[in-house]
Amino acid sequence: MPLRACETRRRTQSAAVPPTLSPQVLQAHDEAELRGDPGYLDPETGLFVLTATALRRQGACCGSGCRHCPYSAEEQRAAGRPTIGRSG
Repeated sequence: MPLRACETRRRTQSAAVPPTLSPQVLQAHDEAELRGDPGYLDPETGLFVLTATALRRQGACCGSGCRHCPYSAEEQRAAGRPTIGRSG
């Protein structure tokens, strides 16, 4: 999958309150990071999700509301995305 295919949050979710990620999702992310993989399959949905490191390598926020967006609230707004919490 191309790196631009970020998993996006549901548009109905409040951008001011970051979602709580399950321990299984956090573990999948951490394991992918340790392996150096650009992403992982979400254990709950089966969707491919980019890691924070892969998103950082893109060089700028894409504005899609990626789950592990490593960019600041200011950078997210500049990319056209309402601010989301940084979850790692």
